[in-house]
Amino acid sequence: MSYSPEQSELPVMASSTDQAISANPEPQLLNRDLSWLEFNQRVFNQAQDRFLPLLERLKFLAIAASNLDEFYMVRVGSMHHALRKGDNRPDLSGLTADQQLRAVRKRVQQMMTEMYDLFLIELEHELSQQGIIRLAYETLTTNQLKFLEQFFQQEICSVMSPIAADTPDRFPKLFNQSMALCVRLKPHDGKPDAARYRVIPLGRSLPRFISMPGTIKSGTVKYEYVLLEEIASLFVQQFFHSEHVLECVTFRVTRNADFDIPEMEVDDLMEEMEDIIDARNQSECVRLEIRGLPSEMMRDYLLQSLNAEKEDVINVDGPLELSAFMRFGNLSGFGHLRDEPWEPQPSPHIEPNTSMFETLTLRDIVLVHPYESFDPVVKLLQEAADDPDVLAIKQTLYRTARDSKIVAALIRAAQKGKYVTAVVELKARFDEARNIDWARSLEQAGVYVLYGVKGLKTHAKICVIVRRETTGIKRYVHYGTGNYNEATAKLYTDVSFLTSNDDLGEDAVNFFNTVTGDSLPQRFHKIEMAPFGLRQRLLDLISLEISHAENNQVAFIRGKINSLVDPEMIHALYKASQKGVQIQLNVRGICCLKPGVPGLSDNIQVVSIVDRYLEHARIFHFHHGGDERVFISSADWMQRNLDRRIELLTPVEDPACRDRLISILAICLNDRIQGKQLMPDGTYTRLTLSSDQTIRLRAQEFIQKEAEKQFALADKKRTMIIEPHIAPDSQ
Repeated sequence: MSYSPEQSELPVMASSTDQAISANPEPQLLNRDLSWLEFNQRVFNQAQDRFLPLLERLKFLAIAASNLDEFYMVRVGSMHHALRKGDNRPDLSGLTADQQLRAVRKRVQQMMTEMYDLFLIELEHELSQQGIIRLAYETLTTNQLKFLEQFFQQEICSVMSPIAADTPDRFPKLFNQSMALCVRLKPHDGKPDAARYRVIPLGRSLPRFISMPGTIKSGTVKYEYVLLEEIASLFVQQFFHSEHVLECVTFRVTRNADFDIPEMEVDDLMEEMEDIIDARNQSECVRLEIRGLPSEMMRDYLLQSLNAEKEDVINVDGPLELSAFMRFGNLSGFGHLRDEPWEPQPSPHIEPNTSMFETLTLRDIVLVHPYESFDPVVKLLQEAADDPDVLAIKQTLYRTARDSKIVAALIRAAQKGKYVTAVVELKARFDEARNIDWARSLEQAGVYVLYGVKGLKTHAKICVIVRRETTGIKRYVHYGTGNYNEATAKLYTDVSFLTSNDDLGEDAVNFFNTVTGDSLPQRFHKIEMAPFGLRQRLLDLISLEISHAENNQVAFIRGKINSLVDPEMIHALYKASQKGVQIQLNVRGICCLKPGVPGLSDNIQVVSIVDRYLEHARIFHFHHGGDERVFISSADWMQRNLDRRIELLTPVEDPACRDRLISILAICLNDRIQGKQLMPDGTYTRLTLSSDQTIRLRAQEFIQKEAEKQFALADKKRTMIIEPHIAPDSQ
């Protein structure tokens, strides 16, 4: 099956239809990029929260910095593309690409100033009091200086190489997100005006954090370190014995990673993706971070050499790449500076010694991760790989773990002669290299591998297992909101729906026949698939709520998604609000909808939760005239998800599973500790207690404790069962 692509995955410009909508003198939508920056501000706010443990605050600072890195590579890169093509049309918020870029630069500069102020003034001071100390030159003892000089001579000098770059055309190609030193040397005699520059890439083979001797043994309560670039700068003169160093600065390059793939013209997608990965490391510079204030001569040289705009230069007073401090969360001996761990709980509905096939024959199961373990999903695949009655396994793979047990199970199944099909999405941004490696490994094992679908990303999360049983062929299915990644399943909140329902099993098989068979979309009993029927199904569900409201009946919509950007969906919600439908949305990140605007969205409330886990589940609940409908989905409400991706919308009809999801939604919509409410101007404010609330609810903590409680009750029941020993049959 093929599908013609419309735009790049992350479009900045609006279509002609969108322009007509935005002709309204008062834009009815918020700008998506500024909305995303407000989300990142909420992440950064966690780092500012003095009630959190110190290393948790540092972790959130690192996450916010990492988020900005990707934002520049993709979104700012997309703006650069648009301006270079001369496409400066306004988006639905009324901002042109040029205006967006200026607004983004201003907002990012403000955010980064706050981030470095927090790190340098508050966090580093508190870390040093706890024994985690970044040593400054003036505090180094004689022995410490001697150690660092020896490290420089033995390792840094041996690994790093100065590259002569007296003119911009000789400037070395630096990898995206890489750090380097730029050194200005004294001109040769007789040529006082001839600038002489050397670039020293830091590379990737040496550690960023150099621990001082005697401070990293397990169980110690002191960790002293110096940054690699600080050591290199301190002894940089030793690279140039007969020269005089006039200036040395540390800088970091962020390159444009927003590339279109001409899929319809490509014969070998894997080869094309490998070319894209290489191209990212040589694309245009969209951000140049410089530590400290370089001379005007140095700054102009770097700008010219990297072909960067001076507006994209960010000067910082502290260490570059704050995202690298994420690794401090694993320092031994400092557990008291981290959150008390929340352990994923076994599902109370899954007996540990019972086959998953037997369990799913009896009932449907909803797992809410990471409060409930992802292990049953892995167990289902592992059992399928080894079960002689399993005939086939079909699965999508978008992002996977580095050492994936799921991929290992698929490989083992194929080696045992089962018919295994894997749709490996090679276009999963920033996971392309890993997916290419997995695709090759799967192919070598005999798995039938497809590299996604032309013109679309396969973002659906689905696995179907076909098994021969005494009653005939039976299908066991996993539908999910998150990736088949055991690592992120401990960090992201997601939903797994496991079932052996006949209709949902047949739908799963038809889905794979559609995706792998280069055919028109199949007819489905219950699910909907983007880019074909999913959008319309959602619009129909909204329209039905509108008709009930117009007849003075109860009508409401509750939803949980990561991003709400699509203008058609937003305007459908506006219409529903105007007709009296009560709408409550839990939107983690980007939200272009303006809630609470008189006459437009009075009946819409939007809240966002940023807490210990990354909110990632998509759940929808429609009153539906009292016949309540609940769905999970892989898709956010964005144009790219609804129109340019393979996505799924899955109904959950089992009463117990449905009620569980309704409960999760209610909890997330009523978080009065980590929840923030979106205001019409795009800012967020803390939620207050409603008239019927007596306690302030923290959603993630509440769900975790409920999971622990439910498993404890189930475990207690198991221990109360008296099971006699039965003598084996005598033969």
